[in-house]
This record gives sequence, structure tokens and C-alpha cells, in this order.
Amino acid sequence: MNLKATALSLMSAGLLGSAQAATSVKIATISPLSGPVSNMGLQLKNGTQLAVNEMRPAFARAGMTLNLVAYDDQADPGTGTAAARRIVADKTVLGVVGPLTSGVAIPGSAVLAPSHVVAVTPTATSDKVTGRGLANMNRVCARDDAQGSAGGSYLVKTLKAKKIYVLNDKTPYGQGLADQAEKAMKTAGASIVQSEGIDAQDRDFTAIITKIQALKPDAVYFGGMYGQIGPFAKQLRDKGVTIPLFSGDGLDSPDLAKLAGTGATNIYFTTTAPDTQIVPAARAEASSFKKTFGTEIQGFGILSYDAAKVILQGILNAAKANGNKVPSRAQVEAAVRGGKFKGLTGDIDFDSKGDRVSAKMYVVTLKNGQRSSAGVIDIQRK
Repeated sequence: MNLKATALSLMSAGLLGSAQAATSVKIATISPLSGPVSNMGLQLKNGTQLAVNEMRPAFARAGMTLNLVAYDDQADPGTGTAAARRIVADKTVLGVVGPLTSGVAIPGSAVLAPSHVVAVTPTATSDKVTGRGLANMNRVCARDDAQGSAGGSYLVKTLKAKKIYVLNDKTPYGQGLADQAEKAMKTAGASIVQSEGIDAQDRDFTAIITKIQALKPDAVYFGGMYGQIGPFAKQLRDKGVTIPLFSGDGLDSPDLAKLAGTGATNIYFTTTAPDTQIVPAARAEASSFKKTFGTEIQGFGILSYDAAKVILQGILNAAKANGNKVPSRAQVEAAVRGGKFKGLTGDIDFDSKGDRVSAKMYVVTLKNGQRSSAGVIDIQRK
């Protein structure tokens, strides 16, 4: 056995391994891949993966290998912050798409912030996500103060509701959404016959529906997620209550109609995520998404693709500014916050808090289980 040759071979292998490690970069996703809102979480992961697949050649030309690592947070803040700590420990991760929910995004981004790991959420709408002034936290969707206000105003001005029953699921997302909607309803001249929170895990709504029947509102606004509101809609309709049910983008899932069953009618929701027919630029990506994952792309998949492209282009921009070398996390953080990007949903740039300067809100309705567009609202941050 030639010991010298073996030693040289081992040394070469070691050097090659070091070179590969030095040029390997990743982005991560944090979203629920299991549990009652996993449909949205998978859209986030797959929309990000699609962008990664498309951007790999550009990264290769820049001397970097690009991969995605996906974390399942189960929509649980504790699980999400544990994932954030694992991301911080993996120095090859330069950015995060997500978290999906505001309840995870708020503590998760705080864990990432000291290490300058940039995050771009496509979906977390609570005002508190960006309201803390963290340099690493950004979003490509509109905020609850825009979404809740748009929904509350639409409910009164377009659907002509004068008396409204308001519910929320006691999460940062659901409560923030309902609070903003309630303010807009009052401003538009409506009265709130009841406003209360219920646990997000509740699935028996008998007592609440009894109160709704007694108070006879013109509509119900429920800030929450489809996993809970779907069963609520079914129970509400089964009791013969046919008034409009309104919510936010937590309902933007095909599973809503499955869970609501025969109750999936006269339901409205605002969403930050567009259907592909509303965004012509997304049609090619929709075809690629279906071919790659075997399912249809949804609005959150489109926004997740945009969020991923922002981070990926931010990394490339930072690398170019860094003398064509792999950038630091802090350099990527600055490149994302200060950059201007092109997305399927239009131009993307952020204000000093990390909110998208110009966004759109979409109103969707379900009639007999079938969804259709009910309007588009322009949102401009000042």
C-alpha cells in the first residue's frame, strides 16, 4: 500500500470537502407541514422550492451551490422558535422564507435577529411582525391593519351589513385581524352586537351559534384559520343561519370548502394572495408547479415564490457587492431590506419597518363550495 499516495488522496478529499462547504449556501422555510393548516405550509415550502430550482444555475455561475432546508413548525410558536435556533446554528443558511403564521413569525424572527438571518414572510400579517423594527424581518403581503380594515369596510359598504357579530381565535393573527376589522366597521357606521374570542382549538360552536341566533346580526366576522372556521360554517348553516360569514386570508385554502361541506356558501374573505387567473405572470409558474409537485399552485404558493426570489436575488446582489464572494448574513439582510425586486405580484420593495410599500388585497367569495373573485383593493404604505 502506498502510504504517501493515500495521504495525498485523503488531503485532496479534505480540501475538496472544505471548498464545497465554503461555497454551499441554503435558504430555509419555516411553516406547518403537518397539522390543521399544513396545506398552506406546503404551499409555502413548494413555492420556495420552485424558486430555488429556477435560481440554482445563477448561483452556480456565482460559485455557490444552492439548496433548501424545510422545517415543520406545526403552527406552534415553541416548535417554530426551536427551528429558528437550528437555523441560526447552521451557518450556511442565509435567509428564511416564512414563518407562515404571525404567532410563529413574531418570536421566530426575534431568535433570528441577533444573527442577522433575514426572513421574508409571504403570509404573516399581524402588525407586530414588522412593528418591532427588526432589521431582519420583512414581508411581501399586506398587514392586518390593511387587511382587517379592507374586510370590515367591504362588509359594511358592499355587503350592506349594519349589525355584525365579531369573533376571533385569540391568536395574534386572528385577534389582530378582528380588531382592525371592527374599527373599520364602526367607522363605516355599523354596530357590533358582540365581540369575543374563542380558543383556536374549539370545534363545538353550539353556544356561540345560539347567541348569534338570538342577536340576529346581518353578518359574522371571524378572525381565524380555515381549520376552525370551516367546521364553524358547517354548524352555522346546519342551524339555518345563512347570513354572510367574513374572514381574512386564513381561509385561503381549498380545504375550507371540504371542512365546511354544505356550509361553504355565502362566505367571503380578504386575502393577500391572488388566484393565478388574476396574475397573468404566474401562469407559467403554475404549470411548472403542477409538473413538479403534482398539485395546483395557490395564492400562498405564488407569494412564497416571490418571497424566495427576493431572498435569493438579495443573496446574489450581496455577493456581487462583496467582490463576488459568498456574502455574510448581515450583508444579505441589508441587501434584502434596501433592494428593489420584480415578483409575480409586481414590484417589491420594503419600507423602513420591512413592510411592502405597495401591495394588493383580494376579496374572494364561496358560493356552494365554488370560489370566485369579488374585488381587488390597492394597499399603499405611507
